[in-house]
Amino acid sequence: MERGNVPRIVEKKREKLVFAVLLGENGAWGNHNRDSIKVKEMNDVAKKKGRLDLVNMKKNGEQMTWVTAYDFPMASFAEAAGMDMILVGDSLGMITLGYQGTIPVTMEDCISHCKAVRRGAPNTFVMGDMPFGSYQVSDADAVANAVRFLKEADMDAIKLEGGVRVKSRIRAIADAGILVCGHIGLTPQSSGPLGGFKAQGLDTESARYVIEDALAVEESGAFALLVEAVPPELTQFLAKKLTIPVYSIGAGGPCDGQLLICGDMIGMFQAFTPKFVKVYANVAEIITNAFKEYVDDVHTGKFPGDEHCYHVRKGMEEEYAAMLKEYE
Repeated sequence: MERGNVPRIVEKKREKLVFAVLLGENGAWGNHNRDSIKVKEMNDVAKKKGRLDLVNMKKNGEQMTWVTAYDFPMASFAEAAGMDMILVGDSLGMITLGYQGTIPVTMEDCISHCKAVRRGAPNTFVMGDMPFGSYQVSDADAVANAVRFLKEADMDAIKLEGGVRVKSRIRAIADAGILVCGHIGLTPQSSGPLGGFKAQGLDTESARYVIEDALAVEESGAFALLVEAVPPELTQFLAKKLTIPVYSIGAGGPCDGQLLICGDMIGMFQAFTPKFVKVYANVAEIITNAFKEYVDDVHTGKFPGDEHCYHVRKGMEEEYAAMLKEYE
């Protein structure tokens, strides 16, 4: 199957990414040797953004790009694409672990995936998502679990859901010297009380709750706010009202940046696709077709071919055959 020239990260350093393009005959991926590897050094990799960079982007009207990633390869691709920020979301429960929702996700799940993402994207601002149960019990628990994201997984910040009801948690974590991003509107961990995975702030009464949550998040010391599934009019109001960056996931364009779930935007997660998602690729179809072709090739004897085999060293064929006969 012809795949063209596929970039593969072979070396990663703080100052540069080094890519190798594996080329075979006529540019086919897979039929390659050491002499067919062309290396392109990406010396112009952007410096990892920090909190002040994100604030300045808001002041300058620059849009911030944000995507989720849960493993080394996806993080590597995001960094290579020039993504401003990566979220290791608790959505990994559905996208990667096959759960029906995010509630079963544990701190151990999150830390493990955060470590992999950091290894894949050392030059990108990466945020860990605090799972259900990691901050609900007490301020002390919230701080202790937030600290784990930094000490064990080298995260740059953490995200947690809620506004007014988690003010003390945000304040406690921020006072511990950890960057906190709030998350309001549709908050998946509390979708039950919200009536399911439904858009919020569609009428004046519910919009007031969203606004109050947003104000509480900023007042508590968060450095940024993620707003999910609310009308763009409300998002625009919040982006103008707050001094901290306001980012959207399914909340329209007039704000400081956009977040999408990687599995949604590349067509990898097949269970459902939210209305707000733009699908940029159909990876599931590509992978499924590749598997089907592989199954067919094995069943029909097309794979492996001679070009996929390691042969006995030249001049040793007779000696090799004689050695095998010793064991007959």
